[in-house]
Amino acid sequence: MKTLQAGDKAPNFKVNDQSGNPISSEDYKGKKWVVFFYPKASTPGCTAEVCNLRDNYQALQDQGYELLGVSADSEKRQTNFKEKYKLPFPLLADENKEVLNGFGVWGPKKFMGREYDGIHRKTFIINEDGIIERVIDKVKTKDHAAQILED
Repeated sequence: MKTLQAGDKAPNFKVNDQSGNPISSEDYKGKKWVVFFYPKASTPGCTAEVCNLRDNYQALQDQGYELLGVSADSEKRQTNFKEKYKLPFPLLADENKEVLNGFGVWGPKKFMGREYDGIHRKTFIINEDGIIERVIDKVKTKDHAAQILED
């Protein structure tokens, strides 16, 4: 698993969001954007993370950032997650792991002594030219927006 680093070009992708609309990396050309990967919709850590981003969405937008959440959940599960917590940003249903593999966040994990493949919680901050400026490896789920905004 090779995770992308600062200075790398963000991969091209086209994957459906929670509503079945295709979202492409091309849609973000010329914009500053944040792609955050989370393991599973509606789990405690992921809920804390998206709610923190939702609550600070205006501050992120004021800095010019577009947000995009990604997990391997189905469109239906992403829809429920987005609606339940009134999230103002799209969630990709990356069931084929196209975006997950492109960014290198799918791979072996350890939890309570068990090894399995899963999504590593990471966030990529990408500039207007599609270049990754920063990678947040140690996401603080309850204070994630502050991590993005600190430069």
